[in-house]
Amino acid sequence: MVSEFFLIRRNLSVFHESSRSHPNGNPNRHCDFAALARTISGTFALGSHSIHGPAHWRRVERNGLWLAERSGGDLFVVRLFAWFHDSCRFNEWTDPDHGKRGADHALNLRGTLFDLEDDALERLVYACTWHTDKEHSDDPTVGSCWDGDRLDLGRVGTTPSPRFMSTAAGKEAAGAGHAFLSHTVNPLEG
Repeated sequence: MVSEFFLIRRNLSVFHESSRSHPNGNPNRHCDFAALARTISGTFALGSHSIHGPAHWRRVERNGLWLAERSGGDLFVVRLFAWFHDSCRFNEWTDPDHGKRGADHALNLRGTLFDLEDDALERLVYACTWHTDKEHSDDPTVGSCWDGDRLDLGRVGTTPSPRFMSTAAGKEAAGAGHAFLSHTVNPLEG
């Protein structure tokens, strides 16, 4: 499983390019993820070196896509979650409303930098709002979002626990501990 994840990481650039306009042929969805990343990074109050900033968002995106491919989650929503979930933090520590602010930020940018159908937007808003307060989700998209974030806890010295994972792949990856984390947290990649 760990080596499979490593191969997925290498192929993400193809996905990044292919999802620029209409992923899966859905004309109701579009996003220029490069522009979205620049916009969100440029307005992030804690700066580019924050433990909750752009490097973390890239790892959450990578982890979440890997999980969503295995659980049947919505890859487009997972990518958006990665960039919005911590985008409106005011500090590195206790910030109980940051998920809701990130969800509101997504709502404000819908129709400009990205668009998607209402039910997918509801999933994105829910995932952002509750990513630190809820333990599990049966929804494969929300579960992939939350597990993708939790699998990056190594950046703050915490080993992810299978007990807090929603997806089977998330539980397996968390159970692999250091073997998985050594492939996901590469300081050279950010």
